[in-house]
Amino acid sequence: MSTSSAAKTSAEPNAKLPFVVVLLAIGTFLMSTTEFVIAGLLPDMATDLDVSVSQAGLLITAFAIGMIVGAPTISIATMRLPKRLILVLSLLVFALGHGIAALSPAFEVVLIARIITALATGAFLSVAAVVATSAAGPSNASRAMGVMMSGMGLAIVAGVPLGSFVGQAIGWRGIFWALAVLALIAAAVIGRFAPAEEAGRQVVTFRSQLGVLREGKLWLVLLTTALVSGGFLAAYSYVSPLLTERTGITEAAVPLLLVGFGVGALLGTVVTGRIGDRAPLSTYAGIAGGSALVLLLLIPLSQFVVPTAILVALLGFTGMGVTAIATPLAVRFGYSGPSLAAALTVSAFNVGIAAATWLAGIALDSGLGTTGPSVVGAVMAVAGLIPIAILALLKVTRTLPAPVRSDAEPTLEHDLLV
Repeated sequence: MSTSSAAKTSAEPNAKLPFVVVLLAIGTFLMSTTEFVIAGLLPDMATDLDVSVSQAGLLITAFAIGMIVGAPTISIATMRLPKRLILVLSLLVFALGHGIAALSPAFEVVLIARIITALATGAFLSVAAVVATSAAGPSNASRAMGVMMSGMGLAIVAGVPLGSFVGQAIGWRGIFWALAVLALIAAAVIGRFAPAEEAGRQVVTFRSQLGVLREGKLWLVLLTTALVSGGFLAAYSYVSPLLTERTGITEAAVPLLLVGFGVGALLGTVVTGRIGDRAPLSTYAGIAGGSALVLLLLIPLSQFVVPTAILVALLGFTGMGVTAIATPLAVRFGYSGPSLAAALTVSAFNVGIAAATWLAGIALDSGLGTTGPSVVGAVMAVAGLIPIAILALLKVTRTLPAPVRSDAEPTLEHDLLV
């Protein structure tokens, strides 16, 4: 079944999503697991590679940089390749990177392998977003992204805790080998069942790809994405000291609350995907405002266990909803080069994460103490409402030209955004 025929079958709102969206959710689960699970493996990796824990932390930084730079770069470099081929190659490179890391005794080699893995992850997520939204059709683009990105929520709920637990038994190298094998299986399945593009599809040119960089509305979406995603992750990255030092729960109980965050994240991506197609800007504003409210409430209420547990779960629900709404909006405004627009969204996520965690670390060491990251997160989430308001004032649906229909570029209708 071709991508265009899949889109036709999903043209009606709430139509059954194509099977490829589920396949891409599985790939997203793998990519997200490797991004998040390493935090729980750092002490083991530091000891094994004979470096300090802080130096081992560069593996997280390198991955983020690889995602920021690699996603748009790989998108442009592979723009003439079939998207199914890019997905398969990304998974194969992903497997190769984990295999190299698992075999190497040298920290420097593992660091390079993480960068390779990040490049593959950025390429997969950006192309998968275009394939999922194109296959689902414009009326179900956000819902398709919600299902696809539920793989990330599932990684937080199950993949990361399970990976950390199994890692204690078989070591970090065993986890990396497991991810490599699973990626090879996913490559085979996606290569077999993902729809091929039609031979007569319109060729996306280098000029059309770069044309998205001149679209101001796209940059407003990217700014919102960086601010809102960075806002909730600023608090989440330092939630452990908040829970143990301020809320007063034991370290053993922290994973239970983090599972609550993951459950909220999983639900948030699905719910946002279902409502985001009808009013994307309003939905995005609700996500930003909801995240800001949760973070502001977390500051005074984090002294109490039950309210804190509820707010941590709500933080996952509101924050992770960004993943279901940001990419469809970016592709909508960057319709001349949808792959690059999706890749820039991946970069925006990681820019927000890098900036937010840096600022949150500074706030943690300030007089604000363990509430500092929540303060930083709340400020960023509120700031994220500004570009959304600008988009609303621009009446974006009245100024968006009608895109050309092709398999590489999903049709984006002039439906109501707010």
